[in-house]
Amino acid sequence: MDLSRPISTAIPSLDGPVLQVLAGADRELSGRQIHSLAGSGSVAGVRLVLQRLATTGLVHVHESGNSLLYSLNRKHLAAQAVEMLADLRTTFAANLAAELATWTIAPLHASLFGAIARADGDLDSDIDLLLVRPDEVAPDNLLWVEQTNRLLEQIVAQTGNAANLYDLTHTELTTATPTPTTWPSPTIPLTGPPLAALLHPQALVPTT
Repeated sequence: MDLSRPISTAIPSLDGPVLQVLAGADRELSGRQIHSLAGSGSVAGVRLVLQRLATTGLVHVHESGNSLLYSLNRKHLAAQAVEMLADLRTTFAANLAAELATWTIAPLHASLFGAIARADGDLDSDIDLLLVRPDEVAPDNLLWVEQTNRLLEQIVAQTGNAANLYDLTHTELTTATPTPTTWPSPTIPLTGPPLAALLHPQALVPTT
């Protein structure tokens, strides 16, 4: 899966980035604005895509002075599929959270970070996953290993990307490299309290 443009997984042409922008927009955009946000093709190429998509009814065109403004026609039969493809990262995170909810040994925390959280990766980017397990659970605990292996297999099956697992106890997390103050951000939380609550619990205690 292209982590920066998930829709390109199914729509690899310039149509993909254009539709990705339109699906995420809450207002009409000009061709130049769409080109800038898409980060692909040329202005002329983006306009050709928009014109073709407009003929299908999937894209609305609105004349505003000397400009043409575009928006996704969310009533179109294909719009729901476009929105789903454009938001594959959210669907992926929800799927992982659902899997984690079935675990017999629940992690204290789980989150995605790195390229998938920053939305700046590509087809070759790894998916980075942080799992914080209870201190009393050994890394070679058979049930824990079975759970994590199943999760890693799910990541590869659902995305096609390799997975990097950072499997730490709470104690290891607070003394790990990178240190708690430099742990990569942003993250996509999957389960458990926010990472900040585990790294700095005293900061979340109200003062009187």
